[in-house]
Amino acid sequence: MRRIAVEEAFITAEILAGWRQVLASSDVEPGFAKLGGSLLKPSKGTDIFLARLMDIGAGRIAHMDNVGMDVEVLSLTSPGVQIFAADMATRLAAESNDALAAAIKANPTRLAGLAAVAPQDPQAAAREIERGKSLGLSGVIINSHTRSEYLDLPKYRPILEAAEALDMPIYLHPREPGPSMVTPYLDYGLYFATWGFSAETGLHAMRLIMSGAFDRHPKLRIVLGHMGEGIPYWLKRIDNRYALQVKIGATEKLPKRPSEYFLENFYITTAGVTDMAVLKLGLDELGDDRIMFAADYPYEDDAEAVQFMDGADVSEEQRRKIYETNALRIFKLQV
Repeated sequence: MRRIAVEEAFITAEILAGWRQVLASSDVEPGFAKLGGSLLKPSKGTDIFLARLMDIGAGRIAHMDNVGMDVEVLSLTSPGVQIFAADMATRLAAESNDALAAAIKANPTRLAGLAAVAPQDPQAAAREIERGKSLGLSGVIINSHTRSEYLDLPKYRPILEAAEALDMPIYLHPREPGPSMVTPYLDYGLYFATWGFSAETGLHAMRLIMSGAFDRHPKLRIVLGHMGEGIPYWLKRIDNRYALQVKIGATEKLPKRPSEYFLENFYITTAGVTDMAVLKLGLDELGDDRIMFAADYPYEDDAEAVQFMDGADVSEEQRRKIYETNALRIFKLQV
């Protein structure tokens, strides 16, 4: 079986330069000021990390060979273009998609990718999803909120409509909490992956569910990394408390329970989680057709991810599904 990792990051030099400009300006989100200030702080380690992030050519393939990775599904790293003005974000997203498509064309058996879009201009983002599919990209990457706004808002419906109509799964990737909620996360590094990333992205997913987005777009597919950003653990309680909220009039009744939307419209990946108890929970709650392997390189140790999945206490059929066949089916990969 092939090891296919579906949440592997890259960045272009132009977007990296844009990040630096935003960090140097007065119009910078507090969370990104913290995150960018940490990730881009000049050092030898930063230089090595950024070189890995920008390399989607020979160096990336050599590293994959070294750790035993057969295929990477690449996506523009968080926060991508979602911190820029709409025109600049739209242009940089398109340019990054062109660069990604070229890298895939150069290594078609080893690389696949997700199209970046700029939610700041929903109509342009919808057109870029269509163009991304024409480039051979296999889904959409959206790095959670855009200026504290989420995809459940009516203004973003063109994005959801395009993703559904074109059968392009949206990988809802974490970023630091937005200005409207970030303040208590700024202490102790809680804005980062330890807690803030999952809290923020889990909120985004729950807003989509509770807003009725999947009644309007029943074929829309959402992918969450990091074993579902905590939601699989809470499904029973979510349903239980939702029923109470409906009873007391705190929320409107949906045609289905929240867990049903999650189990029908969402997929999860192992990105950044090498814990058998968590994988077992995911298998118990979602089944083995809705979990894909991911390593989250270069942020995480992909050699550790491979070692974990190779030795995970699952059947060989489940291992094959998680490593290979689910990704081929869900993203319709042509590798």
